[in-house]
Amino acid sequence: MSKIRYQDKPWLKHYAPQVPAHIEYKKICIPHMLENAAKCYPYNVALIFQGYFLNYLDLKDMVDRFATCLADFGVRKGDRVAVLLPNCIHTVVTYYAIMRLGAVAVMNNPLYTDRELEYQFNDSGSKVLVCLDWLAERMTALRPRTGIKQIVSASLADYLPADKEGSIPAAPLPKAEDVYDFKWCLDKYPPQPPEVEVNWTDMAVLQYTGGTTGLPKAAILTHSNLSSMVQMYVAWIFDAEPGKETMLAATPVFHILGMQVAMNLPIYMGWRNVLIPKPTPDALLEAIRLYRPNFAPLVPTHYIGMLQHPDLAKTDLTCFKGLFSGGASLPVEVLHRFEEISGAMICEGFGMSETSPQTHLNPYKGGPRKPGSIGVGWIDTEIRIVDIETGQDAPVGQPGEMWFRGPQVTSGYYNKPEETALAITEDGWLKSGDIAYMDEDGYFYVVDRKKDMIISSGYNIYPREIEEVFYQHPKVNKVAAIGIPDAKRGENVGVYISLKAGETATPEEFMEFCKPLLAKYKWPTVIEIWDELPESNVGKLLKRQLRDMVLERMAAAKA
Repeated sequence: MSKIRYQDKPWLKHYAPQVPAHIEYKKICIPHMLENAAKCYPYNVALIFQGYFLNYLDLKDMVDRFATCLADFGVRKGDRVAVLLPNCIHTVVTYYAIMRLGAVAVMNNPLYTDRELEYQFNDSGSKVLVCLDWLAERMTALRPRTGIKQIVSASLADYLPADKEGSIPAAPLPKAEDVYDFKWCLDKYPPQPPEVEVNWTDMAVLQYTGGTTGLPKAAILTHSNLSSMVQMYVAWIFDAEPGKETMLAATPVFHILGMQVAMNLPIYMGWRNVLIPKPTPDALLEAIRLYRPNFAPLVPTHYIGMLQHPDLAKTDLTCFKGLFSGGASLPVEVLHRFEEISGAMICEGFGMSETSPQTHLNPYKGGPRKPGSIGVGWIDTEIRIVDIETGQDAPVGQPGEMWFRGPQVTSGYYNKPEETALAITEDGWLKSGDIAYMDEDGYFYVVDRKKDMIISSGYNIYPREIEEVFYQHPKVNKVAAIGIPDAKRGENVGVYISLKAGETATPEEFMEFCKPLLAKYKWPTVIEIWDELPESNVGKLLKRQLRDMVLERMAAAKA
């Protein structure tokens, strides 16, 4: 049967013999990671941002000052604090200050529209917002429609080396009550936050992901979920040295993969961490030349962009010991080319926001390479392949829905009991919504998605949300959003619309309608108006048939 734990497959130990079958987890909550690093490696460089260096002792001082500030704002244990920032020093300080108070971080994508942010601020019950300075005016205007009380504005210009001062413009602070400058907060408050007991089972993060109703839902991630996963990474990357490595933090920290691998892991290990706010190919290659990182979690778009960039010729990639790829399948030719140039193995894996973030990974420096495989199950992670029709465990080699259970798996969705009941069984199995099979060696392959999710440049896009936006347009009769294959981004969003009787419209009209309502990465690259969309006898849109029709037409156009 396709129900396994890592330790149930002894031959996997041949592929990764240094990796333990089980971990006795140290109950190190997230704020204690930074405290330990500041104690063990006080003068080690913790963060590098645009050439500005910050050591662990100074980072802890900043975290304590900002935690004192948040406490003065009224933030208490269990309160939610919203974060709207790219990868920068302020993000790390804010996140760990929230954790220091036993509060809950609500990470948000700075590309989101007001509609998307208003929902997440209200759904989470966030009391305070820390945002990028160029968004502060917008957020001040949005605040009356939310429960946000104080806004802290953080500028990327705050932390720059002397030779780069003035290279990044800062936005003026909005003239409104309870809007504060980030650096002013650090200068005003001493590093003396209140003592708060943070427990292993306390909620640490509300991580938003798509919902079956078209609205995002927040996966509850505890200190136990997050810390257990970080300790799994440490065990898996068996030759990584505490205090001696450098991480390239290109994947956004507001995304669960970036939060864990590009922030929590390097702080747990006392490493240097190079923060990249906008991971363009030239920015990535420049950072590699300057700082010689040893590890990096990236998405396929990053690898493809670097391989196609002219600066690749002058960039030595042999500094890497290990690379990780997630978010979407990495084309095999891209994987082989990047490995050939760097000499490092790229480990592809699989995960979800609900799993903090991973359930599978290919063995690091060992084991067979199986093209298309998401790898083997993580340490202490149980995986089932469940036959959709019978509900029983499927035989080896037969597809079914993947279910997970392990220390990194969420207990449910915040204030969404119905969504929780649909996704998680009473005995703790999380249903992934992905169709996969396991081979005789315990390697897993995703073959389809039970859900209609689109993955573009590493971002999860939920068609239901896109469709709900278009249904607001008065001319729309029916609409279907599907993923269209794209060589660089993995998938693009395609929107197919039938109009109400007697109406006329253009794709351009619909594009202008959706832009202010959707984050840019969710914008469709194709909008088409059809006389009729494929439907079942009962009027249900047949998206699989629609996608087959679109792909067939694309193939014919290439022929």
